[in-house]
Amino acid sequence: MSLALEILSILVFGSIIFVWGIRYNNIKDEFKHFQLPNWLRDLVGILKLSFAVMLFSDKLHVIQIGASGIALLMIAALATHLRLKSEPSRMLPSFALMCACIAIIYMSNQLLTSPA
Repeated sequence: MSLALEILSILVFGSIIFVWGIRYNNIKDEFKHFQLPNWLRDLVGILKLSFAVMLFSDKLHVIQIGASGIALLMIAALATHLRLKSEPSRMLPSFALMCACIAIIYMSNQLLTSPA
């Protein structure tokens, strides 16, 4: 696996662990502010953590599933921010994580399709 792919996967994983672990109270406040149910917050957390773990697989297809899952969750987060007219600065983390996951998908696809 390429070094860039590994570094980006580590950064995405670390940011998810940081936000959903260390800063979990902020997540609870944000979901409450957006009037989203607790069960949805818990489901999103479980999905994000599960997808983040997939980024460390030895199989590129599994890495792509993990990155795709996180990217889709970030698109949903961006849509929620847009719907509720959040400030752009509040959308930046979701956008950055989405872009990082798209880069992971692209890099892993390049490795899958390159001749051995």
